[in-house]
Amino acid sequence: MIAQQTRHSLLILVVCLIVQKSFCQEQIETPELKTEFYNLRGTNAFDVALGTSVINGDLVDPQFEIYSHFGYKRHLTPHLALDFGYHKFNLAYIDLYNEGFMSFDINIELLLSPHQRFSPFIFMGAGYNASNHFKETANKLQGGAGLECVVSNQFAVKLYTDYNYIGSDTLDGLEAGGGDDTYFRIAFGVNFYFGGADVKAKRAKGNATVIETNSLTDDKNRPKL
Repeated sequence: MIAQQTRHSLLILVVCLIVQKSFCQEQIETPELKTEFYNLRGTNAFDVALGTSVINGDLVDPQFEIYSHFGYKRHLTPHLALDFGYHKFNLAYIDLYNEGFMSFDINIELLLSPHQRFSPFIFMGAGYNASNHFKETANKLQGGAGLECVVSNQFAVKLYTDYNYIGSDTLDGLEAGGGDDTYFRIAFGVNFYFGGADVKAKRAKGNATVIETNSLTDDKNRPKL
């Protein structure tokens, strides 16, 4: 119980640090960067991914199985986004166990270089895990990291992995050992960005106003010949 509370406290602390980092980075954006995020990406994204999943539980010889993902992401700032995802996957042990699962996750995502085509990202959050037909369900925490590359404007490819901690020790049908079950997922996917044209226009207009104001100020301060 104490260990679980410690994990929750660390999660809250890391989330706060991520939010603080994103806010600080937003404050130091240069005028030239204010619209670059919207040129490359957008305020919204649909994403799909395909990969593999593997369990870390109470049995031996875990087996890699199929994993797929569909999701929606909303950028609150160029650095910070909320990600809602549906995940479908299997967890298995060789010749012993193979069960289908799904999870519904919500994550806070930090895009480290949103004004560049290539950017690392990290994410963490909470979710709801369920076996097929909801025979077994449990809450969970997850976190992960990945790399994204914008190959053309509003279209990006990504590679990522996540770690999932389940609030149950019966994920594999066996309650044994001193801790709850976990699993890992790794996948390759694509992001389809859209939206943000209005924000881009406002920022571009703001940049033009700043430049015009600076020009008028320079003219006033320029000595007359």
